[in-house]
Amino acid sequence: MTRHAIGTPEQLRDPNYMPPLHRAIPLGVQHVLAMFVSNVTPAIIIAGAAGFGFGSNSPDFPELLYLIQMSMLFAGVATLLQTLTLGPVGAGLPIVQGTSFAFIPIMIPLVAGKGVDGLAALFGGVVIGGLFHAFLGLFIGKIRFALPPLVTGLVVTMIGLALVKVGIQYAASGVPAIGTPAYGSLLNWSAALVVIFVTLGVKFFTRGMLSISAVLIGLIVGYVYALAVGMLSFGDISGSWSRSAAFALPNPLKYGFELSAAAIIGFCLMAFISAIETVGDVAGITKGGAGREATDSEIQGATYADGIGSAVAGIFGGLPNTSFSQNVGLIAMTGVMSRHVVTIGALFLIVCGLVPKVGGVIRTIPIEVLGGGVIVMFGMVVAAGMSMLSDVDWNRRNMVIFAISISIGLGLQLEPGAVQHLPDTAKILLTSGLLPAALIAIVLNLLLPEELAEESTEEVSGGLSGRSKGKLPHTTKTRH
Repeated sequence: MTRHAIGTPEQLRDPNYMPPLHRAIPLGVQHVLAMFVSNVTPAIIIAGAAGFGFGSNSPDFPELLYLIQMSMLFAGVATLLQTLTLGPVGAGLPIVQGTSFAFIPIMIPLVAGKGVDGLAALFGGVVIGGLFHAFLGLFIGKIRFALPPLVTGLVVTMIGLALVKVGIQYAASGVPAIGTPAYGSLLNWSAALVVIFVTLGVKFFTRGMLSISAVLIGLIVGYVYALAVGMLSFGDISGSWSRSAAFALPNPLKYGFELSAAAIIGFCLMAFISAIETVGDVAGITKGGAGREATDSEIQGATYADGIGSAVAGIFGGLPNTSFSQNVGLIAMTGVMSRHVVTIGALFLIVCGLVPKVGGVIRTIPIEVLGGGVIVMFGMVVAAGMSMLSDVDWNRRNMVIFAISISIGLGLQLEPGAVQHLPDTAKILLTSGLLPAALIAIVLNLLLPEELAEESTEEVSGGLSGRSKGKLPHTTKTRH
């Protein structure tokens, strides 16, 4: 599909342009395919952490279907807020919203081992955190200085590091299987490796939409492989399909509503990070799609939609939403800036969210197959964080800030028992790893003087403090 067939160059740069419907529909579906797996994965991970996910044999396992359904439905609703706008809410740009990975390190300690009973406090935090996120829209431009690449790159890296363990556990057969002979078996790993190798092959040896949908294609091939080797049967698929309703509306406050200090504090603090991520995505869309800078009203409206979309999702059992960066890249690739194209994708997501049979099929994916996809996705989160860190001026001051932040944050995440004597709220926040690392980095970046003397880090660095004056040895960087 050539750009010329869709519209003139001027039309393609116009967010209000509507391409011919037979062109717009496949473009809208492309946006959904590019984010579909990432959008439903957080719900699967949270259900697993709570104890009613894949492989748990929990009587609450059917609740996973509802969480998946809400992930699709409210990603679509939040996307409509961005594309169609509602008063000041929404940017009026082709911004695709989806369930955020960033909040997972906060959510896991909140629900760990508590089953469905842990979800009331979780969704209470989602609602309050979403409203706070929307409130940030009033002054979002004024807080950007507190989150330079040193902080945002560290946070994204920490998100990935917090999640890579999940991918390995899934590939080996999931947490419920730990301690059994099946855990880590060659058969389990073979399914995960099929997904990884197919994903890599598609990513690097194809172009366009195939390359962007590499993880989705890898999961489909892994799913077929699981059927071929007997990890999954057609009876499992047909049974899940027949037990799932053809249509279902969301249920407000399905899991209750509980105000938890740990949940509220955690979600409100993470809202800062998510808001800045959205600002970056808005800037990327206007720059890559229209060749201009984002306006203040667009940034403010996008932040409002982020927060309101998350708060509404929380009422019905949906997880926090944020703008999806992979779709920013898709706009740059297609050159189509039309918000109406993304509106079509949003409607497709809403339809999927109202048809539980879609979630019923997703629920049959073997956890080992999902593990292969998760390993790739969360590894890419780490890589994205390190890419952001490459823009940091690596002088000795920034090295010390990074060192202290990641040492304490990652250390508390790896050894949660070190804070066992603290109150429950403090334990949940600190053992996320992400929040202490982010707060330490923000505070130190604001308080420490701009530069340290050369000898200031030599004694504690083991000879690895670096020799360059604030830049990496190779100063030429290739942008992809």
